[in-house]
Amino acid sequence: MKSPDQVTIADVARHAGVAGSTVSYVLSGKRAISEVTRNRVLASVRALGYHPNAGARALASRRANVIALVLPLRSGMQVPVVMQFAMAVVTSARRFDHDVLLVTSDEGPAGLRRIAASAMVDGIVLMDVELDDSRVPLLRELARPSVLIGFPADAAGLTCVDLDFHRAGQVCVEHLAELGHRQIALLGAPAAVYDRGTGFAHRTRSGFTEAAARHGMTAVTRPFEEGAAAVRQGLIELLDQHPDLSALVVQNEAAVGPVLATLPTLGRRVPQDVSVVGICPDRFAEQASPMLTSVPVPAEEVARQAVALLMSKLRDEPVPAATLLGPRLTVRDSTAAPPAG
Repeated sequence: MKSPDQVTIADVARHAGVAGSTVSYVLSGKRAISEVTRNRVLASVRALGYHPNAGARALASRRANVIALVLPLRSGMQVPVVMQFAMAVVTSARRFDHDVLLVTSDEGPAGLRRIAASAMVDGIVLMDVELDDSRVPLLRELARPSVLIGFPADAAGLTCVDLDFHRAGQVCVEHLAELGHRQIALLGAPAAVYDRGTGFAHRTRSGFTEAAARHGMTAVTRPFEEGAAAVRQGLIELLDQHPDLSALVVQNEAAVGPVLATLPTLGRRVPQDVSVVGICPDRFAEQASPMLTSVPVPAEEVARQAVALLMSKLRDEPVPAATLLGPRLTVRDSTAAPPAG
């Protein structure tokens, strides 16, 4: 008896008493087959343990049923959040019967050209997009369709999806302004993230400063490094230089816990003395102590949208050039009116 790996369409056809083309049509869904015949073929598939050969199927359809997720692992990246995006891309792709090739090396345009020139993938999803991203000009030329999670400064001719981080920065400031805060600070991503021009960090900072100016607030912005010791030193320096600060916005998931833990040791209770807002996934906010008022980063939704857009492009369907998800703020225990006086 043949092993499942050796079973062919011809074997299934003989077992079911039908033509080989009928088996192909049942498995591909490309032609209507009667329910009785379809059930007989599927019963034979199960009985023989037949698995379609992915390589042969790709040659026949000119599709690999694989998409590439280009995710260069760089300094300053929040790996738990990045992995949320990656897992959501994988699960979303499986709903479309696609697997995901994860590309983590930082090869820039050369890496994209290598991927696109092979027959390994049907399309490409890119993450960690910079404002002046060296990969962007090549993306406009590639025959493989692509979707970016993030926006470069010039997104013409591209398909991009992301949270509206500019608006997210504004929403945080507006919440604090409504509570009566006048002196606020943004504790941002590590300096390396700003230095390489990563879009989400710069857009949040611009939204934050614009909204603060509109409300007549004094606003300070600082990159913040990871680790409890770095966060503590950063807070000491910030509060020494700006002792009247009454609210902080934190866009650095790794710093959320240390910020909340350190402030009371510096004589600043949360939220009685200083309010804290986070821009981070909900699980970071809900597990914080106190629970964090936050604008969530909707990793799963952004990833689902990116994959759905790519699948539409693979079907030659029109797609919007820009998809910006509106931010929503959830008020929890970490924000209150500023202390009197």
